[in-house]
Amino acid sequence: MNSLRTLLLVLTPLLLGGCQLLQPADDPIVGKIDELERRTQAVERVVQNQSLVNLTQQVAALERRSDELQGRMDSQEYGSATTADRQRQLYADLDARIQALEAALQARSAVSVMEGGTLSPGQLPMPGGSDRDNYQAAFELLKEQRYEPAAIAFRQFLVTYPKSELADNAQYWLAESYYVTQKFEEALAAFELVVSNYPRSRKVPDALLKIGYCNYELKRFPVARQALARVQQEYGDTTAARLAGKRLSRMEEEGV
Repeated sequence: MNSLRTLLLVLTPLLLGGCQLLQPADDPIVGKIDELERRTQAVERVVQNQSLVNLTQQVAALERRSDELQGRMDSQEYGSATTADRQRQLYADLDARIQALEAALQARSAVSVMEGGTLSPGQLPMPGGSDRDNYQAAFELLKEQRYEPAAIAFRQFLVTYPKSELADNAQYWLAESYYVTQKFEEALAAFELVVSNYPRSRKVPDALLKIGYCNYELKRFPVARQALARVQQEYGDTTAARLAGKRLSRMEEEGV
């Protein structure tokens, strides 16, 4: 018994020591396996991380390419719109410059007439101008007391623009240009055309008045009196009617 106890006492440390030698932490094979596992995990992490980096880089590259393409498209669209805008602007500028040059040429032509130039029969004061431009130029000649070129201008106006809304006025002022130069026969015929050709014109009362005046100057007193009386009867609330009454009173005083 004592011998057995002694044997157990001897074997127990040995068994315990053997158990300690078999611990995984002290086993070199286990250590190597653990090291390989760690290295494997590290490699996997590197591979995974590298794949993610590559994927990220590829995505970034695609995004940059997309941005470049979009930028080119935007640039082309902007360039196209800008080109169209520039073309419209250039056209507008060119049109404005042409109009300015035309106006300058017309003004120069009108000024040359205003400042002492003459008009040939059949010539407009502003050949390239509108009916209103030529009417105004002719009227300016009349206001400047340049009656002969004014008469030429108004005559040609009526030939060139017979349907103009200013034709009745032009006819009246043509007659007036004759009247103030004491061409009473020509004036009479021209005033009569105002009445006959433009019966709705606001110039009719004044034309009738001047018909009376022309006949008075031509010593056709009965016809003059008739024309003046008509002004009073038909246009009694006008300045022309008041002037007709004065001339009739004068004729009474003169006994004609």
